[in-house]
Amino acid sequence: MRTPGDDDDLALGFLLTEGLLPGPAAVARTTACVDVDAGGRPVVGSLELALADGVPAPDLEGRRTFGMTSACGVCGSASVDAVRARTGANLFRDDVVVDARVLAALPDRLREAQRVFDRTGGLHAAGLATADGELLVVREDVGRHNAVDKVLGRAARDIGWPLRGHVLVVSGRASFELAQKAWMAGVPVLAAVSAPSSLAVQLAREAGMTLAGFVRPPTLNVYTGAQRVRTGA
Repeated sequence: MRTPGDDDDLALGFLLTEGLLPGPAAVARTTACVDVDAGGRPVVGSLELALADGVPAPDLEGRRTFGMTSACGVCGSASVDAVRARTGANLFRDDVVVDARVLAALPDRLREAQRVFDRTGGLHAAGLATADGELLVVREDVGRHNAVDKVLGRAARDIGWPLRGHVLVVSGRASFELAQKAWMAGVPVLAAVSAPSSLAVQLAREAGMTLAGFVRPPTLNVYTGAQRVRTGA
């Protein structure tokens, strides 16, 4: 289940963070199959992505089944260890530093950009920001991981891949899968409004990622990678 809209970004972000594509240039074209919903409105029912010349088809052996829900993206995995085995960029080499006040202010900026949430009150949001706190991409979706995939897919097209030196901010908790997606995207800092899971903390530590939770101005908790968070005057 997903919220309609930004479907090509969702598909690209998902494939990139699954390690099934090396980068956005691997996709030559995207074709949408458009259906009609109960209200007579056109909606994208499926997408077909054609690979660029010379790009090999991804090896799906031993991968998770790709049934997705709005609540869980790892639900179809053979095991958490199988997901962990897909390593992303070397985040230990990313020396970006973010001021704690800038990091703490990101959830409010994200909330201000949530146009659909204002009307429904029922969507998660994710955003990609610079180390100075500028929000570059914001997306909303009924599923947290969908919102992240939409953000990362759009950012991959606009900025490049991997997304070094950036901050990923999410409106809910930081799950294992969201940490894994950030790692695969090369994002060194993940900030969540709510708590991180213990598996997310473990993965962030292994990856060299900075993970912050309970980011609610003016405070936040830093669980891993505190060297990237600048405090004091």
